Amino acid sequence: MSIIYMLIPALAWGVLPLAVARIKGKPINQILGTTVGTLIVGLITLPFIKLNIDAKTFWMAALAGAFWVIGQLGQYTGYAKVGVSETMPISTGLQLIGTSLVGVVIFGEWGSTSAKIWGFIGIALLIIGAILTSVSDAGTSEGNKSNQTGTIIMLVCTTLGFIVYNAIPRALSASGIAIFFPESVGMVLAVLVYLVFTRQLGELKAKSSWQSLIAGFIFSIAALGYIMSVRDNGVNTAFVVSQLSVVISTLGGMLVLGEKKSKKGYIFTISGLILIFVGAILTTIMH
Repeated sequence: MSIIYMLIPALAWGVLPLAVARIKGKPINQILGTTVGTLIVGLITLPFIKLNIDAKTFWMAALAGAFWVIGQLGQYTGYAKVGVSETMPISTGLQLIGTSLVGVVIFGEWGSTSAKIWGFIGIALLIIGAILTSVSDAGTSEGNKSNQTGTIIMLVCTTLGFIVYNAIPRALSASGIAIFFPESVGMVLAVLVYLVFTRQLGELKAKSSWQSLIAGFIFSIAALGYIMSVRDNGVNTAFVVSQLSVVISTLGGMLVLGEKKSKKGYIFTISGLILIFVGAILTTIMH
């Protein structure tokens, strides 16, 4: 089962962007359905886990879930603007860079000089990889998107949500499985607050919002599989293998969703993916 748990996050997180892109609807519909679907799974898991956490831990985990919404809404917006095959490598690279830096600055990781050297080499590879995957050629479907630069800036800003989402649980003593439900509560509350302040409560009735429940189920499978993989395989192995999801989603965007690139674009994208994966390995083993 340990191998199955190890592969589930990569497959599920890799398929998630493709499933979301197939559902017709706006990013707000997609994030609403995703969070509600995740909450449903969280409720289903409650009878099978011991929720031995205090109120402070519960609401800190909920806060992490709220920040996740910021990052995920940014990703969904990116899918609509520049496509899955461009959004995912950039977003993943930014998350890895941010999470690694938080680990060094706040949690004191990469304690030795050699760890810092290899870790920052990994970050450099992540940056180069993200840049390569963002390169598009004039005359292609991606190159003609005048909002590409704006979308990349948006991803940089919203990725802060993912970074905080990953950082908060590391400061808590509770297990990943124990805070899964509180995180899902925070996700739904954050989306509801967003709907109220943007006056989009009508989206609660939209068909595409409820079709997006499947995205929440897929995300939950990935998240729970990752928790089990960390338990059985260790955090480094679990994390590195889970990063194969970006390869699945990026190639899926091109092959399944038909997102076109020139020959040069394909070469840059594949090269960028390789660098991102190698960078993920270097920044992880330095922990």
